[in-house]
This record gives sequence, C-alpha cells and structure tokens, in this order.
Amino acid sequence: MTKDRNEAPVGPVRHILSLSGGKDSTALAIYMKNRVPEMEYVFCDTEKELPETYEFLARLEAFLGRPIRRSVHEEGLGFDALLRIRRGFLPSPQMRWCTEYLKIKPFERYVGNDHVVSYIGIRADEPHRRGYISTKTNIEARFPFVEDNIRKEDVLRILEESGLGMPAYYAWRSRSGCFFCFFQQRREWVGLLEQHPDLYWQAAKYEKTDSRTGEKYTWIQNETLHDLAQPTRVKQIKDDYERKLERQRKLEASAPLHRVFDLCAEAGDRGCLVCHL
Repeated sequence: MTKDRNEAPVGPVRHILSLSGGKDSTALAIYMKNRVPEMEYVFCDTEKELPETYEFLARLEAFLGRPIRRSVHEEGLGFDALLRIRRGFLPSPQMRWCTEYLKIKPFERYVGNDHVVSYIGIRADEPHRRGYISTKTNIEARFPFVEDNIRKEDVLRILEESGLGMPAYYAWRSRSGCFFCFFQQRREWVGLLEQHPDLYWQAAKYEKTDSRTGEKYTWIQNETLHDLAQPTRVKQIKDDYERKLERQRKLEASAPLHRVFDLCAEAGDRGCLVCHL
C-alpha cells in the first residue's frame, strides 16, 4: 500500500538547516532564527575548509545562541582516503564524488530515518538554481527565500543588519567550499596562493602524473598549480582579471567586489549548491 503524499507524517518532525559557510545559508539561518525556534543547524565538515569558514561559523553560532552540529564523513572515509580508493583521480565538475561522500551522505546519516524538513537557501531571484533535494522520502525540502520573495539585496541586508557581514573569504573568492575546490576561477587560485600559501601547496601535492600513461591529474584543466604559481603567470592572470573587472564595471558601475566575483562566476558553472549556498 502506497502512502498518500498529503498524509501527515507520523511522529515528531525535525527542522534542519544545513550550513555551507556561504552567504545564502548564513542569511537563511539568521532569517529563520525566531521563525523556527527548534531549528537544528548542521555543517557537513569536509575537514578541508578555509580557516575563514570555521571562523565565520563560530561567529554565527554565537549569534544564533544554538550549537551548529558538525557532521563529518564516515570514519576512515575522509577526502584523502577516498582519493586513495580512486587511485588519485581528483574530483571534477564531471565527477563530484567529494560532494556525495563528504556532504550529502553525512547529512543523510545525520538525518537518519526521522521525518525532516530541510531548509535550503535558494533565493527568489535564482529560479534556475536547485539546491540539494534528497531522494529520501523522509526529507521534505523548503525554500523560505523563494516563498517570501527574498532576493540578493535582501540577503546582503540581513547579513549587514545582523552584524556578521560577509565571510572574509569573499574579498578574494566567490564561493564557500574546500580550499582546493575545482570550481575556483584561476584568479581565486591566485588568491589562495596569496592568502594561504600553505593550503595552496597542499592542494598542489594532490596533483600528479601517471608514470605509465603520462596522464595528468590536476585541479585546473591543462594547467598545474605549480605552473599557475609562476610569477609571470600570476601577473597574467591578475591582468586578465583586471580587464574582466573593467568590463564588469561598465555594466555595474557601483558593484561591490563580491558582486563582481558573482558576475564572473555566473559566466560558468555555479558549482555544487550543497557546498556553496
């Protein structure tokens, strides 16, 4: 016998808001703070996040006055172990195994079999975007920003009025996520090199060349991080980015830096929304 989708769930309902460390999920947490007092806040920690992300989440936790639960990967299946299982094949836009095993599966394990309402920070001005929507029948997706017509300018206002503002990494990066996220633009890789050289060179160590086939496994197509870090290449990337900025300034003369990063990102793939909202 099939269950009527309109049938009321049996047992208590858990309300969960999954945080990425990005502006939209953070603004949603602030927005929902007094609307759903029993809200659970969870952050699926890949253990490969930027220091700015952890710092921002700590500030958000203090603002909410409630714990942000850290949901981590299954024991023994962190990024490094998963990479060994895949024989060094790095995740990519075509094969996003990092999202599946370090974000989605930990979240679903945290939820278990309870009936859950999952709150997702897609905005009303993003009708083309879809966040993580589980195929599990016990998880119901809600989009409060879409329901209440909350748009980009509203998100920025919510962050500003809360006193939290934007995460610090938005000064040089357009999205949250792992420090080696393959969706980064080259200018953002340069930002990582300048802001966190230790993390940049950690990311570089993951790249390799197959000794038998000569095939290269790199974060960026047709370019290694060692090549990108060369001073002449860094200068070229910065110059290209400045020209792109100038074109964007002509389109939006008063655009703040984070908006310019957004405009650049909109030209390509927007990335895994479960990581970047």
